[in-house]
Amino acid sequence: MVEIKISKVAPDIPLPQYQHENDVGLDLPAAENEVIPAGEYKLIATGLKIAIPKGYAGFVYPRSGLALKYGVTVLNADGVIDPGYRGEIGVLLINHGKESFNIAKGDRIAQLIVQKVADVSWLPVENLKKTSRGTGGFGHTGK
Repeated sequence: MVEIKISKVAPDIPLPQYQHENDVGLDLPAAENEVIPAGEYKLIATGLKIAIPKGYAGFVYPRSGLALKYGVTVLNADGVIDPGYRGEIGVLLINHGKESFNIAKGDRIAQLIVQKVADVSWLPVENLKKTSRGTGGFGHTGK
């Protein structure tokens, strides 16, 4: 388990929490009342700032229930929170639904998953080792 420092910009907002045992996503709340018209997107404040430690990153993912029921998802999924970022977490939501989507302060609008990440050091080479997949991508194995 990793311990992460958290600061509330909006004092009455709940801390992100797991909804069930063994969940990996912590639900992020909205810190404001907002309406997203059909076909539009908005940045929604969470009222939270976090200090992710070096070697980790936070990833903001959509909530499946919002996508299924309302056509609302995270526009830049996966949103990345770097360990050096100390600003308020915002969630960029888009409404793909046919009706306006109402958000009330405290509503769960996205999920935060914290993962260990590796630092990368590039090793330039002339050629890469061949694999059975080769250069195939973007649906090359069929429907």
